[in-house]
Amino acid sequence: MKKILVLLTSLVFLFSCSPSVQKGQFTVTGELKNTPDQQIYLEELYFSQKDPAVLDTAEIKNGKFSLTALAPEEGLYRLRLEKSQAAFIFINDQPSIPFSADLNSLSIENAKFSTRANYLLRTFMVDIEKQRKELEDKASILQQYKNPLPSDSMYLAMQGDIVSKQAKFQQSILRYLDTTSNAVMALFSLGYTRDIEPEKIEMAIGGLTKRFPTNQAIATIVAQYKQLIAQNKSLPKVGGMAPEITMVDTSGKPFSLSMLRGKYVLVDFWASWCGPCRGENPNVVKAYNEFKNKNFTVLGVSLDKEKAQWTKAIVEDNLTWYHISDLKYWSSAAVPLYGIEGIPYNVLVDPQGKIIATNLRENDLHIKLQELIK
Repeated sequence: MKKILVLLTSLVFLFSCSPSVQKGQFTVTGELKNTPDQQIYLEELYFSQKDPAVLDTAEIKNGKFSLTALAPEEGLYRLRLEKSQAAFIFINDQPSIPFSADLNSLSIENAKFSTRANYLLRTFMVDIEKQRKELEDKASILQQYKNPLPSDSMYLAMQGDIVSKQAKFQQSILRYLDTTSNAVMALFSLGYTRDIEPEKIEMAIGGLTKRFPTNQAIATIVAQYKQLIAQNKSLPKVGGMAPEITMVDTSGKPFSLSMLRGKYVLVDFWASWCGPCRGENPNVVKAYNEFKNKNFTVLGVSLDKEKAQWTKAIVEDNLTWYHISDLKYWSSAAVPLYGIEGIPYNVLVDPQGKIIATNLRENDLHIKLQELIK
């Protein structure tokens, strides 16, 4: 779904001259101003990792064009230009779909597919982008703080404001998912739930098949989400015990997480080839040096492939704590065990072996340790 969410720019279509229209046929005709003559492609987008499929191709002449395709049900489609990065997504809710835009003045608001469903799509995207921009601006201001003190009231207030707005953003997505009357818009909004815990969307997901019982795309996606939710429930969570990890250390000897029982342990998943991981390492080093004599340590779990690169990075980044790896890259046993989708990623474990926090980045680790270790 990530591919679909990136395709937010402009939109295209007009009128079919055919006296008879096949069931499921739709025609997009329109005018794209300030566009050199070139080919334009009509593509079907899928709510999965499947690549877009080209359904029709036409020539843009003096900015005008017409494209036609057949579809079994309403879905999400895209117009793509041969000589431009501009792309226009739309819903095929009518047999004739007018489109207008100006290549010199592209925006979500100004590129219009003039049908009801596409009005809903455009309105949704404008609102979402407004909320995301506000969150990005606030996060940018917060990042200007260099090593803020845990007692800095202004920093904590701004941090709390961002958390509150993120929660409201997620709530608005769930509310839209649970109330929209358009099946395609339900699926589209579902693409914005990537950062929402699966349990929170489980009820809304279950209601989709009741509201759209004949929609095949809904049935497929709901089945996939139910599987993901089931998998997620089996993964370790805050409050649960940290799964045991046993791998070899840099000397080739087996080492287990349970061997550190009795200490606060940051289980740090990283790799020498991971740029963001190497960028985060100084923050972990700082926390380790401050709290290593206060019942805290780190267990580095590497997703490396080559031992030489792994050990070299340990030395270069001054990572003077415990390290283990099975040197299996993304096939590492740690990946499914902890549900790792990207690195850097970490899990903070208490002296009894329970998970008390996850994904502590930048100054968050330092703040959390100060709360826990007096």
